[in-house]
Parts: sequence; C-alpha cells; structure tokens
Amino acid sequence: MRLLTVIFFLLVTAFSYGQQKTRILFILDASNSMNARWGVQTRIEAAKELLANTVDSLAGVENLELALRVYGHQSPITATFQDCNDTKLEVPFGVDNHSRIKYRIRSIQAKGTTPIARSLEAAAGDFPDTSTRNVIILITDGLEACDNDPCIIAQKLKDKGVKITPFVIGLGLDMSYLDKFNCIGTYAEAETKEAFQTVLKSVISKAVLNTTVEIDLLDINKKPKETDVTMFLYKAGTNELMYTFMHTLNKIGLPDTLNIDPQYTYDLVVNTLPRVEKKGIVIKKNTHNIIPVDCPQGYIKTRLTNATRPYQVETRVMQEKDGKTLNVQQINTSDKYLVGKYYIEVLTLPRTYVEVEVTQSSTQTIDIVAPGNFSYKSGGNIIGQVFVISDDGKIDWVCNLEDGARTGQWYLQPGNYRVVYRNKNMRSAAFTVEKDFRIYSNKTTSINL
Repeated sequence: MRLLTVIFFLLVTAFSYGQQKTRILFILDASNSMNARWGVQTRIEAAKELLANTVDSLAGVENLELALRVYGHQSPITATFQDCNDTKLEVPFGVDNHSRIKYRIRSIQAKGTTPIARSLEAAAGDFPDTSTRNVIILITDGLEACDNDPCIIAQKLKDKGVKITPFVIGLGLDMSYLDKFNCIGTYAEAETKEAFQTVLKSVISKAVLNTTVEIDLLDINKKPKETDVTMFLYKAGTNELMYTFMHTLNKIGLPDTLNIDPQYTYDLVVNTLPRVEKKGIVIKKNTHNIIPVDCPQGYIKTRLTNATRPYQVETRVMQEKDGKTLNVQQINTSDKYLVGKYYIEVLTLPRTYVEVEVTQSSTQTIDIVAPGNFSYKSGGNIIGQVFVISDDGKIDWVCNLEDGARTGQWYLQPGNYRVVYRNKNMRSAAFTVEKDFRIYSNKTTSINL
C-alpha cells in the first residue's frame, strides 16, 4: 500500500501546475497463455491485481482520463480455431470511471488468442481526439499470434498522435517479436510479480509524470508575450539540432507546453532579428520547466509615400555599431526586430540613410519619396558619371553610365543632378561635357548627350 501512496502523491504533484490533459489506454492481454503459472499466481491473476491497484491509485488525479481495452477474452482458442478479431474496448475514456475499469478487470477470463497488432490498430480509434497526450500501456506476455506488422500499425498510431509504451510480462519467452515495437516506443520485461510492480510504477511515472518545457519569450516588461518565431534546440556545445519549434501562444495567451527529452543539456537559438541565444539549458525531470528568454520586439516599416506605380526598392538593416547586414527588407513591408537602435540604408540612388530606434510593440516608419526616371541618349558612344548636388552645393557620386552605351536610364531620388561625360573615342580630357538636370517624383527626365 505504501508504494501506491507514493505513486499517487507523485501524480498529483505532476498535475499541480495545470498541464494539458493526458489519456492513458490500458491494453490487457487475456489470451490463453496468460493462464500460465507465475509463482503462486497465474500471469493473468497478477496482471489483473496490479493493474486494478494502479487504476485505483490514479483516482482523483486532475487532467487524467483512463480507458481499458482487452484482447483474447471473448473466444476460446482451440486446436483448429483462433479469433484474431478478439479485441474490445471494454471501458471507454471518461471522467471518474475508475470503478468501472476495476470491476471489468476482475471479471476478465484469459482464454483466447493474441492479436496484439490488431488491438493496437483498433486502439487508435479509442482516443476521442489528438489535442491531449495520448498514451497506451500494453500488458502482455509478448507472443503475437496473428502475424500483423506492428510497424504499419505504428505509423497509423503516429498519424493519430498516439504515443505507445509497450509493457511486457515475460518468463523466458521469445521477445524477438517485440523488438519490432521500436517503431513505436520501448518495452520492459518483468520476470517476477515484484519486478512487474516496479516496472509498472516506472511506466506510469513516464506516462503521467512527464517532463514539460515552456519557453517564455519576454517583452520589455518581462511578460511572456512575444511569439510566432522559430526556435532551435541544439545538443549543448554541438551543431546537432534536436528540436525545431515555431513558438506559439495557446488559447489563453500563454506559451505552449513542449515535451523535451531531459537527458540532454541544450543550447537554444531564437530566430528573432537579430537572433537570441541561450546556452547550457538543463531540463529537470518530472516537472514543468520554464525557460525565460529576453526577446522584446517592435517593427520597422518602410514605405514610398507618393508612388504612382510599384517600385522595387530594398532596404539594408544593420545593428548599431555593426556594419553587417542583418536583414534586407523590401519597400512597403514591415519586419520585426529586437528593441534597440538600427541603421537603415535604403538602396535608392543616391542612397538614403536613416537611424531608427525600435521600441516595444511599436512601429518605426521610414518614409521614402518616390523616385523619378532619368533617361539619356547620345549620338555616339560615351562614358560618364552621374552626381547629386545637395542644397549646400556639395557634389556626390551617384552612379556610372554604362561604358560606351548610347542610351540608359536609372531611377533617381528627387533632386538636382549633374552628368559628366565625354565621347569614348575622344582621347583628351578637353572634350569633357557637363549637364545639370532635375529629377521629380514619378516623372521622367530625358536629356540628349
């Protein structure tokens, strides 16, 4: 009784933080082979006793529903007949159905064949939906009699979102068949009733006392409100990617709960702009782990204020004091960035430079005046360059004319310009020519050179 009390305490503790609902389907082998002696009892007697005690210990556990499926208990096996469809959901999932399950367990008689794979296939339909943690615990003496392929069944179970933990009671039996259950999960073998009790406790602990992880992407106020970004979890200190998640907030606005193997230490990469890294994350077993990561974000939006037609303009975004390109953002789009200062190079001609500071959940808008079109044509092959003339008279290079071309065009920002050129065949600087022109938004300026 002391063992059952400990199990109950651990289960209640596991559910105290309000994790998602778990459904456990017990599949009990009631085939004729389970009538074999096992110490002072038969295998079926021991299995029924310990399973009933386990179900009793789970009464009152929040967010947990149980069900019972049995096979081999309806049609006796004979020398000439075995019923491979002898599998039945005896007690479906429901709230507070523990007494029903215990009552049904007590009345089960082992007498038929062993359709393990068909029972697993049928079990996929026993779960009402896939929104919960769906777990199967199979108690069997391990001999499949109907020769179905468990790997095919395994795929059907995975499609249903069902996790299976095969549990085997074995007394020197051939377990090679159950190696195929590696397609689905793992199994344990018990050679005594005491070992069965210990392993059943372990299986229940793994099924219900599951390790969960919540990654909180914190805003500037340390609230877990940031979301909708990809996260990578690597085995710590390596490039071995273990998990990929798109961060999600659930229906009540809290970070989604994740199931992550606690045996590893992890390095986390949150793919914000710029990305955020957190190294050496240790996952504690059998508890709900919260991993806080500072990811406060806002938006940068670029737009053409007076465009009469679409223009293809790119924006190069850099972090403060870092000349590397963080992102290339198209005009008239909005992208999300971590809170902080950024330098923006709008790839207009000439270049437009802006410094912005991104703040929490706000949008910093960069307005760019629509360009105009500069076109030229010449009676001969020319070489030359285009310069912009600022209001204070400063002259800066903008672009080069195509070497030897007679025509060309560029989109230029509104302003005053000068083109300096000469005939490519003239070998004297004395033939240099200058022409000034002005560019207006959404209009074409054409000149003859």
